[in-house]
Amino acid sequence: MSGFKTIKADVFDQSPFRMIGHDWMLITAEKDGEINSMTASWGGLGVIWNKNVAYIVIRKSRFTKEFVDGSDHFSLTFFDRKEHQKMLNYMGTVSGRDEDKIKTSGLTIAHQDGIPYFEEAKTVMLCRKLCRQPIDPESFIDGSIDELWYADKDYHDLYIGEIVEILQK
Repeated sequence: MSGFKTIKADVFDQSPFRMIGHDWMLITAEKDGEINSMTASWGGLGVIWNKNVAYIVIRKSRFTKEFVDGSDHFSLTFFDRKEHQKMLNYMGTVSGRDEDKIKTSGLTIAHQDGIPYFEEAKTVMLCRKLCRQPIDPESFIDGSIDELWYADKDYHDLYIGEIVEILQK
């Protein structure tokens, strides 16, 4: 954990709207000794079931989904976007099915309690999966969501993960 300190969720004071929606994050998981990661800009932080949680969504077509599904944990890593914009774009557009994008990106894999994350991050959230729920188009109250975001019918699964540790530089 070079340069990271653990901080409690109740003193974490970063805007999730900026961190996720503007600066983006990497969702990372390990399955059978292999690690995959993808860029994401949808998700959130909150409290449910008396636990501090992060929620993320992953489309069924994404390779990283197999890794999140195959693990009990995942990490969310946040970077300085100006410094890492090129890497975040790359990690979101190239599939790990086609190449070792983590190696190509130059990121350094680290582990905390068996959960992979990246040393270059400024903030890391280590999460334990609690729930996976497919997003069903029949549940949309606003029908324009289906038309606008799912024309190809590649729906997301929603994951809720308990934030077990937050690491910050």
